[in-house]
Amino acid sequence: MSVEILDGSTIREFVEDEGAFNGSVEERFASLDMDHDGLLTYPEMARELMSLRVRETHFGVDEAGWSHDELLQLYLGLFGRFDRDGNGTVDLEEFRAEMREVMLAVASGLGFLPVQMVVEEGSFLKRAVERESAKHVVA
Repeated sequence: MSVEILDGSTIREFVEDEGAFNGSVEERFASLDMDHDGLLTYPEMARELMSLRVRETHFGVDEAGWSHDELLQLYLGLFGRFDRDGNGTVDLEEFRAEMREVMLAVASGLGFLPVQMVVEEGSFLKRAVERESAKHVVA
């Protein structure tokens, strides 16, 4: 993890850079596709969905009190957002489309003012920051 400064335009520009964004999406998809069949199942995506920390109330602390069934419904609902055709699997195009929506929603939420944020190595946010930083490197 690292602490980075970013704003909505950093993320939007990353998503609009098809080469950078699609390359990152394809790499993440391949890392999740454990059986290499070109489709993601719920078990293959479960760890990734849980890493989104949608229940976090304070930095690194999840909200307590959720039952196992409530958590299962939450993560199945998130999986359903990716599984746009409802066939029980997520193909690369579904994954790409939902990641685009997620990233643009984050960009919209951040707005135009820079914020300091902890980002994970290899995450889409980290790659957006790295792309932005590379633009400012003088040869």
